[in-house]
Amino acid sequence: MDGRAARSVRSDARDTTEATGGTPGGESIPDEATGDRDRSLRDPGDERERVRSFLESRVGAADAEGVVVNMSGGLDSTVTAALAVEALGADRVYGLILPCNKVGAHHARDAEALADALGIEHDTVHLHSLFAQFGAVAPDRFDLHDEPVLSGNAVARLRMTLAYLAANATDRLVCGTANRSELLLGYFTKHGDGGADVHPIGHLYKTEVRALASELDVPEFVVEKPPTAGFLPGQRDTDDLGAPYDAIDRVLRLGVDRGLGAAAIAERLSDGEEGDVDVDEETVADLLARHRATAHKRTTPTVPTGRGP
Repeated sequence: MDGRAARSVRSDARDTTEATGGTPGGESIPDEATGDRDRSLRDPGDERERVRSFLESRVGAADAEGVVVNMSGGLDSTVTAALAVEALGADRVYGLILPCNKVGAHHARDAEALADALGIEHDTVHLHSLFAQFGAVAPDRFDLHDEPVLSGNAVARLRMTLAYLAANATDRLVCGTANRSELLLGYFTKHGDGGADVHPIGHLYKTEVRALASELDVPEFVVEKPPTAGFLPGQRDTDDLGAPYDAIDRVLRLGVDRGLGAAAIAERLSDGEEGDVDVDEETVADLLARHRATAHKRTTPTVPTGRGP
């Protein structure tokens, strides 16, 4: 496997070749919608109440019966499900657990235990046979066998298909689990795990989600899990992105929220102005380039302007 494929397995852009829509630099995560981004960290107690109110309001406005959450056994989906239970009640939250291979099997067991602890209804569907059938009927020119990027994206889209099947059948909204770090870096699959009706933690950086997890008493083993897409053995977000989230979030705060360039960010980080962060200018530049290249994933599809004569 070449280096690019290894770094790109979780989403299509990480492979940026799908950049066919959207306005360069356009954001569907506007800063005015996410509040004052100059603060180093958001208060977990305030965010707990904010998300609770947000979910209650959005589900009510949609006149929906509740939400569907795809649960992986990881931090983001666990925090999202816990917040949904607080906002709506356990009887209005439905969990889907969708492993596709042996790598995801133990995470699925964790997700089942977490769903039980939250008291929500949930189902586990093993996607391996469905994915195998999908691969069998796909045109030969799109061989998925040795293509981890294509395979990973396809699985993510199958998961979202099942989430929307459940949502349609039960009159619920699909509740996404992406955080702000992932959204700003395009570290999600377009129309896969990025497809949702609401993203209740989409305004929170990964480090802020961790703090919120402690506020919610999420089990320590979940908080301590290395972030991973769970598709390949040994895959870690840190390897895909080139830095841990502690560093990534500081870079994004300075580069996206405050508009600083790579050199200025690297200097501030090396001077210790943003805490003890070990990240060089090349890595900073790579992260900012990833943000720019994946702008299409944060916008709706474009249409021709004007209606003509």
